[in-house]
Amino acid sequence: MRTMRSDYMHWAKFKPPVRYPLTGSEVPHFRMDSLPVTIADLDLDGASHPRYPPLREAIAGRYGVPVDQVVAADGTSMANFLAMAALISPGDEVLIELPTYELLLGAASFLGAEIKRFERKPEDAFRLDPATVEEAMSDRTRLIVITNLHNPSGALASEDELRSIGQLGARILVDEVYLDSAVPAPSSAVHLGPEFVCTNSLTKVYGLSGLRCGWIVAEPELTERMWRLNDLFGVNQAHPAERLACIAFERIDEVIGGNPDLLARNRHRWNAFAESRDDLDCIPANHGITAFPRWRGGDTHRLDALLRERYDTSVVPGRWFEMPDHFRVGFGVPLDDFEEALGRLGAALDDLT
Repeated sequence: MRTMRSDYMHWAKFKPPVRYPLTGSEVPHFRMDSLPVTIADLDLDGASHPRYPPLREAIAGRYGVPVDQVVAADGTSMANFLAMAALISPGDEVLIELPTYELLLGAASFLGAEIKRFERKPEDAFRLDPATVEEAMSDRTRLIVITNLHNPSGALASEDELRSIGQLGARILVDEVYLDSAVPAPSSAVHLGPEFVCTNSLTKVYGLSGLRCGWIVAEPELTERMWRLNDLFGVNQAHPAERLACIAFERIDEVIGGNPDLLARNRHRWNAFAESRDDLDCIPANHGITAFPRWRGGDTHRLDALLRERYDTSVVPGRWFEMPDHFRVGFGVPLDDFEEALGRLGAALDDLT
C-alpha cells in the first residue's frame, strides 16, 4: 500500500510547543531583514522566471559545476521527490538506509517503489558500510538512497565509502542537507561520478527554511527530466523567494555567522552529558546538528511525554526513525537554553530510572 501522507511531519509541525525544545534539526533562523534589502531587490514585477538563471548560477558556483547540472526545488524534501520521480517507476526496487528520514520512505512509497532496506548499525556508529549495501542489493535495484550527514545520527560517510557504493551499478541519491555542518565540510558526492544525484537547501544549516530554497545537482540529462517533471508539480518557484535566496548566497558568510561555533559548543556539551549517563549509549557528536542516542529504558515516547508534561522540554522519539529505544536531539539551540534543556533531560531520565 502506498504511503499518502507523512505522520512524522504532521507531528513535527503541530506538536504542542515547549520552552526548551531539543526537537529542532536546524540552526537558529536567520533574519533577512538584518541585511540591507529593499523592496526593489525582490523584483516584484508579478512575473514568473522559469529556471531563474541567477539562482542556478549561485548554486552552481558553490558546487563548481556547470549551470545545466542544477535544478531548483522547494526545499530538500521536494528536491528528493523530484529526483526520485525522475529516477524510478512503479515497481522499481529502491534500497533505503535504516534508520532514515521518514519522508524518503514516504516519497519512494508514493511513487510505487518496491522498498528494500540496509542497516546502518548503531554498534558500528551508524557507519555507511558498502559491503552491507551490496549484500542487500539485487539485480533489480535501481536506486540507493542515503543521507550524509546521516539523519538522524549525524554520522559522516567517507569519500571512500561513497565511491565504493558508486561502483555497485545503481544510481545513488544522497540527501546532503546537513553536509555543510560537517567539520570540515567535505565536497558533495556529485563530484564522485554521474551515478550520484545530490540534494540540499538553505534550510537546516543556514537557518532559512522559510525561503524553501532547495536544489538537485546531477548530470544534465537527468536535470532536464527533473525540470520537466516540476512543470507537473510546481511549474515555477516563487520569484520573491528566488531573489531572497540570491541575496542570501551573496552574503552567505553573514548568514552563517556564528552558527559553526554554536554547534561546536553544543556538540561538546552534549558529548560530556551523554558520557556521564549510564542509561545512554551514543556515538560522539563530531559533526552536524543532531545526535541519536539509545536509551536503555526502552521506548522513548514515554521519555518525551514526561519531558513535555513536567519539564517544558522535548526530544524526538525514535519511533519516527524506526528505532523506538533511541531519540533524536538537536544542537541548533542558544547555548544557555541548551544547557537548561540538558539539565531537564537529565532530570527526566533520573525520574524514569
